[in-house]
Amino acid sequence: MRVYSIPMRTRFRGITQREGVLLHGPAGWGEFSPFAEYGPAECARWLAAAREAAFDGWPAPLRDRIPVNVTVPAVGPDQAHALTAASGCRTAKVKVAERGQDEADDLARVEAVRAALGPAGKVRVDVNGGWDVDTAARMIRALDRFDLEYVEQPCATLEELARVRLRVDVPVAADESIRRAEDPLKVRAAGAADIAVLKVQPLGGVRAALRVAESCGLPVVVSSAVETSVGLAAGLALAAALPELPFACGLATLSLLEDDVVRDPLRPEDGAIPVRRPEVDQDALRRVEPGPDTAAGWRRRTAGAAEALDGVPAGSGR
Repeated sequence: MRVYSIPMRTRFRGITQREGVLLHGPAGWGEFSPFAEYGPAECARWLAAAREAAFDGWPAPLRDRIPVNVTVPAVGPDQAHALTAASGCRTAKVKVAERGQDEADDLARVEAVRAALGPAGKVRVDVNGGWDVDTAARMIRALDRFDLEYVEQPCATLEELARVRLRVDVPVAADESIRRAEDPLKVRAAGAADIAVLKVQPLGGVRAALRVAESCGLPVVVSSAVETSVGLAAGLALAAALPELPFACGLATLSLLEDDVVRDPLRPEDGAIPVRRPEVDQDALRRVEPGPDTAAGWRRRTAGAAEALDGVPAGSGR
């Protein structure tokens, strides 16, 4: 088990440092990197995904390249334009509803991204559940002047998402309502979304995510949890194994990190990432190794997740 800690280029989801654990097994390396607010029960799914990658491997791919979107953090319009233009992607996902910013900031950022992509590019926005229903309906209409492909998680609850869908013409995608739900399949029954955003770690692995995709009956977008190339490889494996892939995927997120743990990172080439599994580099691991307190904290989190997953107390000898 190796612990990593990598600075973020820009604050994202309220964090400036991305941390996690890498597990090694006969199938390769797996990543366990739940966010700080997740407790042992929720972390258990993330650990299941890491174990699958390390010990079981993934299903055979149906495609060898995955189209991806550039992810634009809650930055100013000039930086948003530059990030989009430099990405080579024809689809952009723009973060909005950032704490401490106002609606004018969101409009300016999305306008800059649309200008960078041109009229043929696709723009989607990600709210991370930050709006109430009335704000969502108003802001989606305002932002749709830039021709939105869809809006991701405009509100926090399924009931709110369902109400928003009735008030706007822009398709609604569910992310947190799937990956943080006890039953990820409730989103369709609630009439809460047109699109399902699936992430491998929160759903417990590639095979578990494939089962959710099959059962939910919605078009799927595969997205990352802001992982290293080890975690991104699992996202690519999911996207490559889906029977249909109608949307660009949110897997071009290495641009958010200052470093990586492999020699040949999974970065987009002409708006797509080849389906492959890069080798972990020992020099890179040493470069991103955290201090002893951080490493000890991650060992405790891993043990707690293992106890929740296996039902065996940490330190019991199993």
